[in-house]
Amino acid sequence: MFFHTYQNPKFLERLRGRADAAARVMGSREYRTIRGVVSFYQLTDQVLVQASFIGLPDDIQKAQGSGSPCGGSILGFHIHAGGSCTGNDTDPFANAGSHYDNTLTSSGGGCPHPYHAGDLPPLFVNNGSAYMVVATNRFTVEEILGRTVIVHAHVDDFHSQPSGDAGGRIACGVIER
Repeated sequence: MFFHTYQNPKFLERLRGRADAAARVMGSREYRTIRGVVSFYQLTDQVLVQASFIGLPDDIQKAQGSGSPCGGSILGFHIHAGGSCTGNDTDPFANAGSHYDNTLTSSGGGCPHPYHAGDLPPLFVNNGSAYMVVATNRFTVEEILGRTVIVHAHVDDFHSQPSGDAGGRIACGVIER
């Protein structure tokens, strides 16, 4: 049976407690106003991910000529494999690496996008803010410690390979205890 988060006492109780890990997310030089916290709560068989952001661009896609006239931004949101929010002039968070995929093996393979463990639902921007809670069984908190959380400039299309054509990286945070 499906329960909404607000109807599931197990979820509510866990969200009221201390997170098992969190990432403090900061915007790039171009998006200095972005601030956020992404918290991770380990349950028995899944992880609750709670994300809260302020300072997000409301109409980034429209300003770049690729958005809907309906307003508001929808931004890609992922866990990346790298452990650093550093980069270079063209990609301020290049060292965050690619999407986290715990199905990769030494001989290659792994799941295609959007089945990477790090693929998360998009952020729907509302007057510069976004809030999301999702439950996933694609990873454990232990597996993602030291990895990064990335907010992208565009919505993830959930089919382009290898990462959904979500655009540049505009904010980043490292997942820590």
